[in-house]
Amino acid sequence: MVQNVLACQLAEVKFAGSENDMTFSGYGAIFGNVDSYGDVIAPGAFSDTLSRAKSQNDWPAMLSQHGSFLGGGDNVPVGVWTSMQEDSKGLVVEGKLAPTPRGQELYTLMKMQPRPAINGLSIGYVPKEWSVRTRPEEPRRTLKKVDLMEVSIVTMPANPKARVTQVKCASIREFESFLRDAGGFSRAQAAAIAAGGFKSIESMRDAGDDGQEVGASIDRLISTLTGK
Repeated sequence: MVQNVLACQLAEVKFAGSENDMTFSGYGAIFGNVDSYGDVIAPGAFSDTLSRAKSQNDWPAMLSQHGSFLGGGDNVPVGVWTSMQEDSKGLVVEGKLAPTPRGQELYTLMKMQPRPAINGLSIGYVPKEWSVRTRPEEPRRTLKKVDLMEVSIVTMPANPKARVTQVKCASIREFESFLRDAGGFSRAQAAAIAAGGFKSIESMRDAGDDGQEVGASIDRLISTLTGK
């Protein structure tokens, strides 16, 4: 799904259980901390996502580097999230990496000494309810409700507060629906973006009427996600 991201650096890597577990836990987001985009997540922002995950077994995806949502990679999950909850600090996540080449690679990188070679978590979300700054010293946006689509393991974090503390070892259809509803993309365009990111249609911007239509759709999405 077209989304904003909030990235968080790993703090401490600890292991428990067998090497085959490949499970880990930590913070995907920290409340009240201004990220590099000027946004702050408020307590309770993830309540709808957490309720849906527990009642409908509809969990955010575990991706690497945000998959194709930021224009690179793919949306093949690297594992599953097994638990998510809010505490006084932020969003606590627990997950299990898949015993695939990519999952095992990430696990090895997170275990390296004298320091982890990969040390970030980052959430991908669609903002649903927010307030904007009224004074220069306030954050750009305070996000009160978000639809959490995925939590990624990343190399280059933007928010240094939320971290993985222990290492033990959004669906595509919803994404396409959002693109059609919020941006006005056609079904084919939405499917192309979901599969290959915005780079898959970027060349259409300058292609006559179709390009103007794509440009207008992207502008509508930007307006929806930034509140401007």
